Amino acid sequence: MAAAQESAAETGSPKLFRWAMGAAVLGLLVIYQSVDTSPVQPPTTSVSAPVAAPAPVAPVRAKPGAPALPRSRPTRLRIPQLFLDAPFTELGLTPAGALETPSADNHNLVGWYRGGASPGERGSAVVAGHVDTRTGPAVFLMLHLLTPGSTVDITREDGLIASFVVDSTQTFPKNAFPDAQVYGDTPDAQLRLITCGGAYDKKLKDYTDNVVVFAHLQSSRQA
Repeated sequence: MAAAQESAAETGSPKLFRWAMGAAVLGLLVIYQSVDTSPVQPPTTSVSAPVAAPAPVAPVRAKPGAPALPRSRPTRLRIPQLFLDAPFTELGLTPAGALETPSADNHNLVGWYRGGASPGERGSAVVAGHVDTRTGPAVFLMLHLLTPGSTVDITREDGLIASFVVDSTQTFPKNAFPDAQVYGDTPDAQLRLITCGGAYDKKLKDYTDNVVVFAHLQSSRQA
């Protein structure tokens, strides 16, 4: 993959490289909608949902000097390792209490759950994106390839860029999604990137798993 990335950088066409890789990976897949987080329930104080709230998380003290930023809406997500550069839309909850998904009409769009922390703010900021749509590969197709130490940059409406470092990338069955681990409150500024993964269930027209990237805020700078 490193050689391929260098080739893309030399040609100056990272966007073409990204979609070329996506087409190869999805060659034999049947394309349907991806980010269906109906088994999980983000914590919120403003919506009364029929799904049980996540189990309480034991309080943890923030590391001394851990950075955090005031609340501000995210506008753009960049992940250099994946040649990813995408705008944001805002997400809420469905009437059933599930997390909404970004529009499937735009394959290069990510969504921020506005009921939670904003990226860089203390707490867990949740960002979701499709792995594919009915028309082809989508923004988080290669999310599962992120490794510890990778950088995730989020430009905010206040003109700051919040720079996160990946701690881990994990895959969870949708029917056993760890709500508290993913959505639970944190004493420092953290980030969760979520998409679909695992096998595709043709009967359910959905993937069996969710891929979740866990990251923490390392620094911030002016855009």
